[in-house]
Amino acid sequence: MIRRPFPVPAMTVILALAGAAQAQQPLSASDWLSGSVRGPDRESSAWRPGDAPPPGVPGAPGPRPVARTGAVGSIQVTRLGNGNPDAAGLVTPRKAGLPPRLWEGSDTATLSALVLRTPARLPAMNALLDRILATQFVPPPAGPGAAQGALFLARADRLLDMGALDRAQALLIAAGPSNPEIFRRLFDIALLKGDESRACGIMNTTPGIAPSFAARIFCLAQTGDWAAAAISLNGAETLGLLDARQAELLTHFLDDAYVDSAEALPMPDRVTPLDFRIHEAIGQPLPTTSLPLAFAHSDLRPNNGWKARLESAERLARAGAMPPGALRALYSEQKPAASGGVWERAGAMRTLEAALATGDPSPALPQAFDQFRAADMADVLAAMIAADLPQGGGGRSAEIATWLRQWQGLPTPVPLILDPALKADPVVAPETRQGESLLNAMADIDAGLDGDLPRAGRGLAMLRALGLTAEADLAAAQLSLLPVMRQTGQ
Repeated sequence: MIRRPFPVPAMTVILALAGAAQAQQPLSASDWLSGSVRGPDRESSAWRPGDAPPPGVPGAPGPRPVARTGAVGSIQVTRLGNGNPDAAGLVTPRKAGLPPRLWEGSDTATLSALVLRTPARLPAMNALLDRILATQFVPPPAGPGAAQGALFLARADRLLDMGALDRAQALLIAAGPSNPEIFRRLFDIALLKGDESRACGIMNTTPGIAPSFAARIFCLAQTGDWAAAAISLNGAETLGLLDARQAELLTHFLDDAYVDSAEALPMPDRVTPLDFRIHEAIGQPLPTTSLPLAFAHSDLRPNNGWKARLESAERLARAGAMPPGALRALYSEQKPAASGGVWERAGAMRTLEAALATGDPSPALPQAFDQFRAADMADVLAAMIAADLPQGGGGRSAEIATWLRQWQGLPTPVPLILDPALKADPVVAPETRQGESLLNAMADIDAGLDGDLPRAGRGLAMLRALGLTAEADLAAAQLSLLPVMRQTGQ
């Protein structure tokens, strides 16, 4: 039983949606809704930055249209876009503290590949990468094998892979959502944050912008037109525009007959944000722990339990994708209801907060440090409380306070002893292709986490040559402190 009767102009709806879906086909061939959020397996048949544009898009390969006569054609008016999205950003290079000529001398394809693969596991480098991705630089030439805007999409996709949904959303909006490739990413973000109503409203009023046929059907239902959604689903199945799995999922979503059904749909091999949201809507929510980091934001909504929100918040905080203050506030929201795991850290934070309020954290700091370090979250603890820790004193609490302050790069009276392998001879920054040098240096620094400290030292030297001395010093401090921050006992 469908929720509402069919409307009269049914075939009109089906044909209109079919045309839109066929026009979008080259950009929607992935198992993901838009290809903008990927898991560990990053292979996808969807369009990616660096691919040639699909047929019909300026810059696509193939013969160009040729006029058949010398007659003057009719004049058409087209609204201009927002220019090259590669020039979009949230801050200027000066405000971000980055070299203004960062992309000079490089091409889009090379930079896009580096942006997508440069590791940034060290918190100092994760924060630096975030600044690079969000900064407005003069765009490089597209070059062979990459279209205009490819670098912008690579930047947005990397932010999504890092779980930085708010930053990715702001960057995408800065370039203008009228581009289908930009809108499909905004649609993904809206689904993951539970704000799909607004995205569906835009989709339903903007022809040709739907990320996929399944998304169009979902949005028809989301905005209240269940009848059109049901007819579109039936027509899409008839025309072969949906695969069997999509059709089954949408059928469960639209048909009241499945409301009380005990049939559990299997979890797909790859879960799109749309799959995730529909599974939740039909009462079969999917766990986020095995999904890409961006999906963890869905568990932060107030309708979820405190434990689920804490676990997802910790996962995001470990990756540097959640403000430390937000996690700290979440820990203090309630009193732990049990023991073990996240409850132990919540309890330790509660005790530590009370000790900080008295001005003397020493009774509670060692226990909190041990709890967080055992979960590989000592750096998260540092981000939350280092600025509130007093200097001086003695004993283990003072030693821990020094470590946490050093990890955050805060002034401390105790000098930090760096490993000699992290000290490399000074290098000269290149005149051009500084962006490539910076991203490669960040990859060198990341190798220090795997024990290659001489390579990390070369990366630190390049950062200093590029004028990023504070970032290099913080990265060196964090590499030096890794043994004590990761050790599971004292």
